Amino acid sequence: MKRAVVVAGALVLGFSAVAAQDPIAARKALMKETGKQAGAGAAMLRGEAPFDLTKAKAIFVAFQDAASKAPALFPDTSKEGGETAALPKVWESKADFDAKFAKLGTDAKAGEASVTDLDSFKVAFSGATKNCGGCHELYRVKK
Repeated sequence: MKRAVVVAGALVLGFSAVAAQDPIAARKALMKETGKQAGAGAAMLRGEAPFDLTKAKAIFVAFQDAASKAPALFPDTSKEGGETAALPKVWESKADFDAKFAKLGTDAKAGEASVTDLDSFKVAFSGATKNCGGCHELYRVKK
C-alpha cells in the first residue's frame, strides 16, 4: 500500500512538471488516458469485456481527474505552437469550455456513486461520455 501511495505521488508530481513545461503535451497525455478509460467502459457496454464494478468506478474517478486538471492545461500561451487539435473557440469561450469540464466532473462523481451493476453503469457512463462528445464537437478540430 505504501508503495502505491509513493508511485501515485510521483505520477502526480511528474504530471505537474510536464503540465508546467508543456501544457499541450500534458493535455494530450491526459486526454489519451481519458480515452483509454472510455474505451474500457465501452468494451463493458458492448459485452467485449465483463462488467467489473471496481473498474467501472475507476473509470468515473479517471473522468473526475481529467475534469479537474484539463481546464488549467489550456492557458493562453498554448493557443498556438505544438500539434494541438484545440480550436481557437476554446479561448474565445473559456467560461463555457471550463463549465463543460465542471459538468463532466459532476456527472462522473454521480456516476461513481450510483453504479452498482451493468445496467446502472450503462446509464451513468452514457451520461458522462455525452460531455466528452459535446466538448469535442465545439472545441476540437474534426478529424
